[in-house]
Amino acid sequence: MKSLQRLDRTLPSVAENLALDEALLLQAEAGTAGEVLRFWEVPELAVVLGSGCKLHEDVDVAACQHDGVPILRRSSGGGTVLLGRGCLCFSLILAFQRDPSFSEVRASYVAILGRLLAAFDLPGLALDGISDLTINGYKISGNAQQRKRTHLLHHGTILYDFDLSLVGRYLKQPIRQPEYRADRLHEQFLVNLTQPRDWLVERIAAAWQADGEYGPLPLERVARLIEEKYALASWTARR
Repeated sequence: MKSLQRLDRTLPSVAENLALDEALLLQAEAGTAGEVLRFWEVPELAVVLGSGCKLHEDVDVAACQHDGVPILRRSSGGGTVLLGRGCLCFSLILAFQRDPSFSEVRASYVAILGRLLAAFDLPGLALDGISDLTINGYKISGNAQQRKRTHLLHHGTILYDFDLSLVGRYLKQPIRQPEYRADRLHEQFLVNLTQPRDWLVERIAAAWQADGEYGPLPLERVARLIEEKYALASWTARR
């Protein structure tokens, strides 16, 4: 199996970044591009719903509108998140044939996040719930997937220098939550890792043996996806 290509690129808008991840998945699925590990991080706050999340259950829409925090919806599942500076996003496009466990959702999370556990090698770091990474019981990473016929898109976030006091202003207490959360408020549940961004990026890249720069970017497809999906209020508020 070939090594993954690596892409360190953040596009100007949150919509463009979400569309780029889906475009990378679609290219791999079509056989016109391969597997890739991408890193990105938006400089301004944004709320991003999972594909199946309910807008008014998860988000304080009035607070977002008052503060000018955009609300978007991604193509992968999982819960609603607040992104911004200090929250590293990583995206993996992976072929199912790479690992038999990738064909089953829970097993794929164990396999994918197990690589991060081994790469970080930090005391107290664990996989909790279906797809969370925690340290001493506090969440530092949420993960989600979109799955096609031959490839999957794995979305992950890692908190390393994020203003956690902001999360409760824009996100409501989730109705559905993993048992280990024990109904803790956001500020009692989330924590930043103390390792710097560069350390995280290099450890993740090494775990996947990601080398070689991905390109060219499918910017025309990104533009189409934004026009057809990510820029539409009907997509964001569909649930």
